[in-house]
Amino acid sequence: MDFSHTPLMSALDDYAGRYPDETDVAHFRDWLVSEARPFHRETLAGHFTGSAWLVSADGQRVLLMHHRKLQRWLQPGGHADGEVDLASVALREAEEETGLRDLAVRPVLFDLDRHVIPARGAEPEHWHYDARYVIEARGSETFEANEESLGLAWRDIAAIAADETSDESLRRMARKWLGRA
Repeated sequence: MDFSHTPLMSALDDYAGRYPDETDVAHFRDWLVSEARPFHRETLAGHFTGSAWLVSADGQRVLLMHHRKLQRWLQPGGHADGEVDLASVALREAEEETGLRDLAVRPVLFDLDRHVIPARGAEPEHWHYDARYVIEARGSETFEANEESLGLAWRDIAAIAADETSDESLRRMARKWLGRA
């Protein structure tokens, strides 16, 4: 294993201790140690991504984007593009995709989700190993969508947790957020 990957492995170990029933962590560990370039999108079988559970200053709402390519409401996030600090990736993507500034990242892994991205054009179907971090809005909550989304909206976290039609990973993150100590 590349020693630059050690912080992520430590974060995965910590995460596994906090959420022992979640199974994705084993896939993340295996990918980290077995793949030569796990943080690069040129690794066509899959790669690490970083996403933001972007919460309002009052902690009651989360900012979601209607993803243009996937046609679903999701959290902001994107490719690591070689960056091994996935918390920094989540912060960068939150700023780029929402136009918000004065954001603060909590450096502890909040959620993990391994999911398939469908083939599109010359890009084959592949896995995203998505590490999610809490990003807090500290200033203005007036957002500005970029070309990656069809829209942005602040959504009530309790409503997401209760909505059976919401994406399962969004509901899981909402439950985690609501159950935090």
